Amino acid sequence: MRLCAVKGHAMNFPLLPHPDSPRGGVDAIAVHAARGSTLTLRYVSTGDLERLTIPEPQAAQRADELWNSTCFEAFLRATGENGYLEFNVAPSRLWAAYSFAGYREGMHDLTIPAPAISVTCNERELVLQAHIVLENISCLPRNSVWQVGLSAIIEEPNGRKSYWALRHPPGKPDFHHPDCFALELPPP
Repeated sequence: MRLCAVKGHAMNFPLLPHPDSPRGGVDAIAVHAARGSTLTLRYVSTGDLERLTIPEPQAAQRADELWNSTCFEAFLRATGENGYLEFNVAPSRLWAAYSFAGYREGMHDLTIPAPAISVTCNERELVLQAHIVLENISCLPRNSVWQVGLSAIIEEPNGRKSYWALRHPPGKPDFHHPDCFALELPPP
């Protein structure tokens, strides 16, 4: 069963912790997703944030392997397609974008404008908002329904990580798995 956004309306979607990973200091993560001329994602993490590793803010730039620390992710594909896109955004304001030909196959850097990323944080709430421009990406036609996977990796100071997603496949955490594309966003 897929989650479906109502056309023209943004909605909040709760992420679930992977059953085999500790929650650490996080009580909940919700994602507000909206599709228009940009994809807007607003991740809200609540809990005892002093128990988390939150990368320090820096100038927004592209970087790889953001999933090695606290990071928020989105995976997108057009309905019926094998190829998909992956976007990573971190509280540091570092970001990454990749395209895949199929399940973990044919990975390439995706050339897009730098997402606009804003971050606010206090002792109980971390909010990261990203506006991602997705014009002229052939594998993601504007008139198609997009299947979306939303996820987060949360790191604690001891290096332990928790994995959060809309839906988890059986086994270890795997955000690329087709079961994780649990949200449908209709065309604007």
